[in-house]
Amino acid sequence: MPTVLERHVASVHERLVLLAPPGASVSGAFNRVVVSAIEHRHLLRQMQRFRGSVYMNDGAIQPHEAIDGLHRTPEDGRSWHLLMLDGADVSGCAWYMEHARDAGPERLRVENCALARLDEWRHKLFAAVQTELIRARHERVGFAEVGGWAVAPEKRNTAEGLVLALATYALGRLMGGVLGLTTATRRHASATILRRLGGSSLEIGGDRVPSYYEPRYRCEMELLRFDSRAPTGRYSALIEALRVKLSDVMVVAGESIAGDEGPQLDLELCGAPHAA
Repeated sequence: MPTVLERHVASVHERLVLLAPPGASVSGAFNRVVVSAIEHRHLLRQMQRFRGSVYMNDGAIQPHEAIDGLHRTPEDGRSWHLLMLDGADVSGCAWYMEHARDAGPERLRVENCALARLDEWRHKLFAAVQTELIRARHERVGFAEVGGWAVAPEKRNTAEGLVLALATYALGRLMGGVLGLTTATRRHASATILRRLGGSSLEIGGDRVPSYYEPRYRCEMELLRFDSRAPTGRYSALIEALRVKLSDVMVVAGESIAGDEGPQLDLELCGAPHAA
């Protein structure tokens, strides 16, 4: 009999929606592509409002940091967004931002983390990140950063929340495999969960990059590396099943994207279009 987690993976196309970044290339990987600037904007704003609400409730941000209740970041306009829906409402989200092959540490989001502002760790941190970037180029896989994690309180510590994390690995596999970084808070054991999936600390010269306090989000954070091709063994089969299921997940693009030659589908799963 399938486990609860296996059942959630099998039906993920009913609850997961992907928002594509501008200029994304899908190369025929997705069967259900919707091109609608209105719906893309509506779902993006809904995600930002949800994320703002979760972060404010956690004390990670203050009300004045969420303009009109929206928590916006520079990554939002350049990333894939994975949205878990509960009916028409967002109940979980994360962004996935792939970088150009020639990107250096100074062009990554990690450049702005609190640890990078400490003289004793900036050089070591960048050296550790550079090692990962070189490895990605050598192994001919992509390099991505993942962040913006938020899960509705009632969904934490459930299969639904775990599927969101597994889906980021699956998306990386669908993109041809990626090495990457994610910032994870110790709040709600998020970093612990990601470690169980296969995330690990950055290291350089035998020194492990430590956790650090991030004033911007008022919490202790960890920088974890990951390889979408090599999750913890117990989750590998589930991630591969999710990779296959992602082909049937609805992708909403705000503009025509490379590889999209399919029909324009109705937006019933996402709710009627909104002029947000």
